[in-house]
This record gives sequence, C-alpha cells and structure tokens, in this order.
Amino acid sequence: MTSERRVALVTGAAGGIGRAVASRLRDDGLDVLAVDLRPDPQGPGTAFQADLTTREGNAGAVAAALERFGRLDVVVANAGIQHVAPIRDFPEERWDQILALLLTSPFLLAKHAWSALAERGDGHFVAIASAHALVASPYKAAYVSAKHGVLGLVRTLALEGGEAGILATAVCPGFVRTPLVESQVADQAKAHGVDPERVLDDVILQPHAVKRLIEPEEVAATVAFLIGPGGRAFTGVPVTMDLGWTAR
Repeated sequence: MTSERRVALVTGAAGGIGRAVASRLRDDGLDVLAVDLRPDPQGPGTAFQADLTTREGNAGAVAAALERFGRLDVVVANAGIQHVAPIRDFPEERWDQILALLLTSPFLLAKHAWSALAERGDGHFVAIASAHALVASPYKAAYVSAKHGVLGLVRTLALEGGEAGILATAVCPGFVRTPLVESQVADQAKAHGVDPERVLDDVILQPHAVKRLIEPEEVAATVAFLIGPGGRAFTGVPVTMDLGWTAR
C-alpha cells in the first residue's frame, strides 16, 4: 500500500546526525526508512540493514523503501566514516572504503531513487557533506576528497533534476557532536603531535569562529527546512552551517 505521507530514506540512521534527522523527519510526519550497517530496531523510523559500501546495499535500501511505503520523496545521504593519517601512511583499503560510503553511495542512492523522486515533481536529495566539501584539513585525504566530490554530485543532480522538480542540496556543517568526531581524538592527537586532552580546543574547534560543537539536532533542523516549504529555492548549493569556519 502506498503511504499517504511523504517518505524519507535516511542513511547512517542508527546514531549521530542520521538518528537526529530520522527522528526530526518522523516527528514532522514523514515515514522514514532508517538505514544503517548496524540498525537500531528501537530507533526512529523503520530500521533497515544495508552495507552501503556495496552496490547491492544501496539498490536494496531504495527497493526496501519503495516496497515498504510505495513511494519515496526524500533521500538523505548521511552515512559516514573517517580515518586520520598522513598521506604517506594512509591505508589504501581505507581510501577505498571511505570513497565507497561517502561518494559512491550517494551516487547509487540517487540513481536508484531518481524515478521515484521525480514521480510527484517535488523530490528532495540531501547529502550531509560537511564543511570539508568546501575546505581541506591535513591528514584526511579520503574524507576531504569524498566530500568535495559529493558537492559536485549534488550540483549535477540539481541540473539534471530541475525539470522534474527534484531539488538537491549539500548540508555542510562544521564539527558536530557525534561518535564520528569523538572517535577521532586519539588519531588527531597522534597526527598533530598534541596531547589528547587538547585535541578538542587546539585541533577540532580551531577553525570554528564560535568555539563549540554543533549539535546533531541543529543539522536535522536544517534538513527539515530544506525539504519543507521554506527550502524550495535551494538546489545545487552547499548549505553552510559551520560556525564561521569558511569565513576565513
């Protein structure tokens, strides 16, 4: 049976930004397929397990949303991983994994969801792209490359989707209070040669003009705005919420 409500597919939905987005969209009245490698059956939305580093995982997630709800109006490509290391030591297998999840997965999700997003003339594709889609940091070669690439993908999707009414945007937050950021502390300390207790102030928050972490719920609110009536003029652009990082 086709849902009478709008339907969103959110990746990386078991924690961090993805969980906050899934929760916000559910509270706003959308049906949500909450996709994760390790889904939380108690989390917001309908949990679905998928390995998004594979072609089959991405195709299967879109197919599951359509099978479960009969429609798909919003895709939020959020799933992410990180690895911090100098380029000479950067593991090639980690490069492949990060590019697969952060760049190839959004492409595949868009590809498989395209017809459904175009069906009602107001589909939305949102990539959680990070301020690293606009600027670089040392020791994050794969992450920065992937995020720059996903912004290019979003711009292309906006041009291709305009006639069909598909809007594509890239939300670009600075550092957000998530397990992904917290898990970087030891690697950042090693790479930068600083005490782990100083990593938050001296490394992570250093580029922010306002010295705080962004909360996941703030990112979720931005996504909710973009897929709502107020976001109709946004497409093909980075939506930057970086506490002044890129103002430098």
